[in-house]
Amino acid sequence: MVQKAYEFNVWLIEKVQRFPRNHRFGVGDRLLQAVLDLLLKLVDAAYTRDRAKILAEANGLLNRLRFLLRLAKDLKLLTIDSYAYAAECADEIGRMAGGWRKVSAEA
Repeated sequence: MVQKAYEFNVWLIEKVQRFPRNHRFGVGDRLLQAVLDLLLKLVDAAYTRDRAKILAEANGLLNRLRFLLRLAKDLKLLTIDSYAYAAECADEIGRMAGGWRKVSAEA
């Protein structure tokens, strides 16, 4: 899951670099901060025993990221295809984190 989040970061960073200047430093910076924070939370979860709390925080970050992606799409900063890819990545990371959280809670 951390690898998937890492690959998503690389992809999104490249996309944000192509945003128009007037949105790159507003929406773009927020998007980058959200996706980087998510990656770091998942890295933290990978290296601790108490994953449930960290994964719950990661879920909150993922929800924020989803809204920022939707905003970028609505502002036409992301194409429909790019948004679809980003949404699928976010959903996949969310499913993986949810499964990881469930297994951690049972342990």
